[in-house]
Amino acid sequence: MLRRSWARDADVLFAASRRGVITVAQLAELGVPSRTSYRRCRPGQPWQRLLPGVILLRTGVPTRRQLLEGALLYCGDDAVVTGLESCRRQGLKRHAEPGEPVHLLVPAHRKAMSSGYVVVERTTRVPEPVWLEGLPLAPVVRSVLDRCRRLTERAPIRALLAEAVQQLRVAPAELSAELEAGSDRGSALPREALQEIERGARSPAEADAMALWRRTGLPEPVWNFDIHDEHGHYIATPDAWCDEVALAWEIDSYEFHFGQPGYAATLARNNRYAAAGVAVVQTLPSRLRQAPRAVAGELVSAYRAAAARPRPPVRLTGRRE
Repeated sequence: MLRRSWARDADVLFAASRRGVITVAQLAELGVPSRTSYRRCRPGQPWQRLLPGVILLRTGVPTRRQLLEGALLYCGDDAVVTGLESCRRQGLKRHAEPGEPVHLLVPAHRKAMSSGYVVVERTTRVPEPVWLEGLPLAPVVRSVLDRCRRLTERAPIRALLAEAVQQLRVAPAELSAELEAGSDRGSALPREALQEIERGARSPAEADAMALWRRTGLPEPVWNFDIHDEHGHYIATPDAWCDEVALAWEIDSYEFHFGQPGYAATLARNNRYAAAGVAVVQTLPSRLRQAPRAVAGELVSAYRAAAARPRPPVRLTGRRE
């Protein structure tokens, strides 16, 4: 393209871009001087600067895909998207938060640095990308743990790991193997959360429940196993089950269990418990943190009461996945 002819043929520039995102170097090859590119990104002009050397050929709020394209252009062809962005694009049911950064992995020898909305992580373990809709994504296991290593609180780590296991069908053993293969930095809390998941926790609330149960001094229960009556009829899958005294503990979310159809399902479950003679404790997730001592006391009292009566003829079967 002849110098200055670009001004009369914006379609040519857009065709050379990635959804309207292009580098200053690419524009220069098309005949747009660098100083002109930057000048057209000033207030009131038709373009905008996304990152150093990366331009969007329009004004207004960039789409999430345009931000991703800008990040990949900024970091180079061997960059790989990881973290929550990668997880979502591979099936995690989470919405992007306003201002959420784009996390990219690049080879250790590269000199790219974090800038603007882009978090750049240099690594000797750049994974083989999974290509989806033209984007290079780190495998789910790596993406989940790359995000977890950057978190400093247990609750969001537990939540993300539990969602990965439930929604993306990631095996806890795969997460453990990846955790051991990577850096020790930021691995302590994810390792603790994985241990809880491997013991049977299917949600952050259940992980909190496991921690609270250990404070009671009661025998360790099993988590998320089916129980049946003496005739082989299904009763329930309690969050925690003390088989020696036939005591069930359910972590019942108010929002889920007391709306339709959750309320009816909870009533039916409780009726099956009652018919089979099973003792059950129901606890709201909020009380696990707001009143842990009270909940622990309730569990101890319920356990003693269950132990004082004849054990009903119910039996423990397999774990419900």
